[in-house]
Amino acid sequence: MFTRLRFLPSAILTVMLAASLPVAAQDEPTAATVVAKVGDKEITVGHMLALRSGLPPHYNELADEVLFNGILDQLVQQTLLMQMIEEDPSLLTRLMIENESRALLAAEAIRGVMELPIDEEDLKAAYAEQFAGQSPETEYHAAHILVETEDEAKNIINQLGEGAEFAVLAKTLSTGPSGPNGGDLGWFGAGVMVEPFFNAVEALDPGAVSAPVQTQFGWHVIKLIEVRAKDIPTMDDVREQLVEELRQQAFDDLIAARQAETEIDRSGADAINRAVIKSDDILEN
Repeated sequence: MFTRLRFLPSAILTVMLAASLPVAAQDEPTAATVVAKVGDKEITVGHMLALRSGLPPHYNELADEVLFNGILDQLVQQTLLMQMIEEDPSLLTRLMIENESRALLAAEAIRGVMELPIDEEDLKAAYAEQFAGQSPETEYHAAHILVETEDEAKNIINQLGEGAEFAVLAKTLSTGPSGPNGGDLGWFGAGVMVEPFFNAVEALDPGAVSAPVQTQFGWHVIKLIEVRAKDIPTMDDVREQLVEELRQQAFDDLIAARQAETEIDRSGADAINRAVIKSDDILEN
């Protein structure tokens, strides 16, 4: 579950550990509570919780007994293997440990910023800046038939004029991914479709069909189905979004402030060939 390495069966390992450890008092465990010893190396509840915190969320769905034993087995096996390294770890391993330490400490600093409470007045100000006084956005529900040539598009328009069903023609003639769905594109607003297409949609009345419209994808015959005004969201609707934006801004401000107050010298990188980033053999020296 936690590793593909095969060692002693869990049951045997548990018996061995139980036989080698004194009977523990049934006090409430702490992070320092020792659950196992591998040689002279202790494994604590804290070690187990730290490992579990890095597992994918679905592991928490396991039964407590299964999760506990699996994590303990993993830590025991890792400790056994760690103790096999009698000399200094390889250069690659030492550098990876440094990078992992850097990343973990950076993550803790980030959490310190991201977990700060957001002031309600800041939320209101962010909402007002983005949404106050904003006009409702117009959204369009349209369908299209995409073909390769203008003549094909004109022929489709002629068929529609003779009573053909738009959705039927889209399913049989359109080369676009919406063809099997009758050409239906759903609802969209400004900025979603390429400009020539959107301009043609804006010029239509509901139920009308466009003249052939050319884009980089080919030639379109467009039918406007409905138009609606999209309501401006309330602050509660976008509260989570605003909180995330304010926290991201707080993080960006923190980085900018740290960079401004810290001397950062990257001159050592100037003369280095960027291809070095793929030179793994350097780590073997």
